Amino acid sequence: MLTLRRGLATMASLKKAGKVVCIGRNYADHITELNSARPKQPFYFLKPTTSILLPGDGPVIRPKGVDLHYEVELALILGKRLKDLDAKDEKAALDAIESYALSIDMTGRNVQNEAKKKGLPWSIAKGFDTFLPLSQVIEKSKIPDPHNIELYLTVNNEVRQNDSTNLMLFQIPTLLSEISKVMTLEAGDIVLTGTPKGVGPVVPGDVMRAGIRVDGKEIEEAKIEVNVEESPGAYQYAET
Repeated sequence: MLTLRRGLATMASLKKAGKVVCIGRNYADHITELNSARPKQPFYFLKPTTSILLPGDGPVIRPKGVDLHYEVELALILGKRLKDLDAKDEKAALDAIESYALSIDMTGRNVQNEAKKKGLPWSIAKGFDTFLPLSQVIEKSKIPDPHNIELYLTVNNEVRQNDSTNLMLFQIPTLLSEISKVMTLEAGDIVLTGTPKGVGPVVPGDVMRAGIRVDGKEIEEAKIEVNVEESPGAYQYAET
């Protein structure tokens, strides 16, 4: 089932997304580096829209006691309503994408590790304010094949992540199909498609830069540059 929305997403509209759905464990080497189990089907979780950090809106804030990690990902911005999408219908899946963005799925790794160990939700580990830096909106024409682009991320100009989306275990039609069987995807929703290997920590004072290359050429709208600062807030990580 498809329902069309007209017009390219604006930066302001991203913070009004109905939901942000994040695919986990979609690159084999990333699964290995975190000693995780390989999923038999797409596995996903939600991030709150309040975690979105738009370009120029300030730094990523590290909560006290949190081991803060970066995860660079291609984000899909949907322009159509999807329910029970057929995974074999690649055209319908790609037609449902209005535009793209680059994202950094910031993660409290020690919080997540505790949640995994105890069978608890990941909401705290993934949901802090500023935990989802996004690039500018990228027109679809800039990414002719989302399964064949290069994602990269540097910390203080040192390359930490640099891989192709052709390494995805589950491609976009399967991702959108599996999500839409469970929850209706609405126009304006954002879907993060998973991170390649190379995730790791950042600390206050670090500068993250990330981007997308298509056929070796940088997409200007995809560039992210964001600093990390310590939180002045009341939260302090403590074991649940």
